[in-house]
Amino acid sequence: MKTFLAALLVTSSLAAADVESLVKDEIPSLLTLYKELHANPELSLHEAETSVRVAKELRDAGLEVTEKVGGNGVVGVLKNGEGPVIMVRTDLDALPVKELTGLPYASKKLVKDETGREVNVMHACGHDMHMTSFIGTARVLAKTRDQWKGTAVMIGQPAEERVLGARLMLRAGLFSKFPKPDKAVALHCSSDLAHGTVGIVEGYALANVDSVEIIVKGVGGHGSMPHLCKDPIVLASQIVLALQTIVSRELRPGDPAVITVGSIHGGTKSNIISEEVKLQLTLRSYKTETRKHLIESIKRIAKAQAESANMPADRMPEILVSDDQSPALYNTPALCQEVRQILHTTLGEKNVLPREPVMGAEDFAEYGLTKEKVPLCMFWLGTQSPEAVAEVKTKGTALPSLHSPFFKPVPEPTIETGVKAMATTVIGLMKK
Repeated sequence: MKTFLAALLVTSSLAAADVESLVKDEIPSLLTLYKELHANPELSLHEAETSVRVAKELRDAGLEVTEKVGGNGVVGVLKNGEGPVIMVRTDLDALPVKELTGLPYASKKLVKDETGREVNVMHACGHDMHMTSFIGTARVLAKTRDQWKGTAVMIGQPAEERVLGARLMLRAGLFSKFPKPDKAVALHCSSDLAHGTVGIVEGYALANVDSVEIIVKGVGGHGSMPHLCKDPIVLASQIVLALQTIVSRELRPGDPAVITVGSIHGGTKSNIISEEVKLQLTLRSYKTETRKHLIESIKRIAKAQAESANMPADRMPEILVSDDQSPALYNTPALCQEVRQILHTTLGEKNVLPREPVMGAEDFAEYGLTKEKVPLCMFWLGTQSPEAVAEVKTKGTALPSLHSPFFKPVPEPTIETGVKAMATTVIGLMKK
């Protein structure tokens, strides 16, 4: 085992040295690419131009490219003899957010969404940085074939923000029409890590996410005659409060979960008791059994509250669980340990940091839940200046988060770290 680790360290060290030189050569063109992607974001399921650009960059790097896989998905394959198949994933889509960074290359995009509303679009979650690091990795892999053997499968995935894209690509035959991965890796921007650093979480890293709508029905009428009505606003208020007891009183302490009522709509006028109120919820958890418990408890509590209000049987609340859901991302510990060892050599041990799980969503998890049970590792990529990170820690404040209109990575050093980290990871996992 010691001999193997020593060989791994030597191989990783040589790869890191070569990659660093290659990355520095690529930085000017990657920086241009990043700014162009940032200025031209596209919403989930509408990533047509972004998809074409990513496909072109992969072809130019020497990969065999297939477009329109599961919608706007792109698959690039780089074969280099017998060896492991490593999948690298980037996401393509952006968010309906108006950019307020003031950057010279800030997005000014204004488009119509699926409801016909005009919305601004911004890469507020760093997918432009993901794509740039991804393209840089493809270029480096194509130029370092003497250091690795196997197959790199590079996928550009649509609709991550809708947690749909992974399923769309898998249904389109990602694991049957293309080389089936032995391992899969990805990176994600962090809004609070310094550039030059990465963070790794072993085990559960991101959460199950479910969207639930509760339609609270009532019996409407005149606001001056509540005794002739059944007020759904009062009932909805009672349901909202009762839902708060699920996590605090029904789950085992230490079993993380969140129930947030993010939207409540009901009524039209001050003197009218309305017919219904709509509640929109987001649920977060890690364990499958906890996820099921949250949904079943919401159904039970909504019905019980309606019965306690003596609501007629035909006016019981409706509970609608959306199909737009994401499973928890489980980072395979053994693969994370391999990646960490490689990145210690690439970036230095002090720059590979442990991280805590968060309750955000990532449909990268889907690739590990197929019958193939592909091991996964997604690591966090630092994007902020070390000075800014140190300052907010001293002051007890916070930097703009992901999805904020003010989120802005420091481009050049972040790109350099992203490409070095991902390229050496893939080379290390496919070492000769």
